[in-house]
Amino acid sequence: MDWQAERGHILDNARRVVVKVGSAVLTSGLGLDISVVKNLVAQIAQLHERGTDVVLVSSGAVSAGRAVLRRCCEIKGMPHKQAASAVGQSRLMHYYDDEFGKHGIISAQILLTKDDLRSRHRFLNARNTFGALMDWHAVPIVNENDTVAVRELEFGDNDSLASLLLNVVDADLFINLTSAGGVYADNPDTNPDAKILECIEDVHSLNLDTMCGGKTSVGSGGMYSKLLAARRAAQLGVPTLILPGRKPDAMVRAFAGEEPGTWVRPEKKTVSSRKFWLAYHADPSGAVVVDDGAVKALEAGKSLLPAGIVGVDGGFGRGALVRVTSTSGAVIALGLTNYPAADMRRIMGHRTAELEAILGDNQYPEAIHRDNLLMDAVV
Repeated sequence: MDWQAERGHILDNARRVVVKVGSAVLTSGLGLDISVVKNLVAQIAQLHERGTDVVLVSSGAVSAGRAVLRRCCEIKGMPHKQAASAVGQSRLMHYYDDEFGKHGIISAQILLTKDDLRSRHRFLNARNTFGALMDWHAVPIVNENDTVAVRELEFGDNDSLASLLLNVVDADLFINLTSAGGVYADNPDTNPDAKILECIEDVHSLNLDTMCGGKTSVGSGGMYSKLLAARRAAQLGVPTLILPGRKPDAMVRAFAGEEPGTWVRPEKKTVSSRKFWLAYHADPSGAVVVDDGAVKALEAGKSLLPAGIVGVDGGFGRGALVRVTSTSGAVIALGLTNYPAADMRRIMGHRTAELEAILGDNQYPEAIHRDNLLMDAVV
């Protein structure tokens, strides 16, 4: 079907939606904009009435904390930002809980770091928790746990977090509420005549550096991170709808066919939930560089063999997540390595029949098996 029919069908039948709202939408110069919070909750309540479960990924804690602390404290550096998040998070949840309560809806707070989703066991625990909350028709309100997160455990921004939650909750639609009216065909800061795209057919083909210009003043993402999140969603087969979050009733109007925003189509060939999880719930520990022949083999669905490796970067261990790059530096894939970096350097360029002589018995024929490899990963 064409994209208009696809959009209409999915919006009419959406069973579970992840909605992400950023600081640039929720806050003004004085902190949280309560009118925006009220309207957002009212829209989610309407979605609930039509039988759609909603998981809300909400920024705004740090900005809410800054609004309180600026009267008495100077905020600078990561510890102060984390402390501001602790001050603001309770205020953010207070407003949400109060507003959802007016609609007879229970809200629940979930704070996450990457470590909570990196472990398969904890990932499944999170899936079960979300499932129970939605069985109760509650609205989980999710944010990154800024208070305890360190760089290696950060999602980076809530766009990234929201895209990963699509896999956790088995969502069939991702709505990203932004301070813009949608995705512009060009950077509006440098091209005032740039038009909003109603549909993005192939989000992987976009030149994001040309289209997107930096980050918003109060948020940490900007349109660049939103389109990266849309790329990940597309790989799962989940479409993204990017809407103007400060425009009253934008979501409700979109479900009624009145608010276009930007529709990002999902990929026809999707990845498995497991491959999505292994590629995106940990940061790569290093890289292996492969020759042109190996690139072609990987694109044909083959495993990566040691013979095709021409370089190894990093000091990773067996089972680590690594980038697979071409000799030009382009990232071809992400995958879990069967060998630590030291052994990989010893066997790179060698044929499978030679591995036993180099490393001894019981060696893997593949450096990275195709079942543990995600091509065209969003990095």
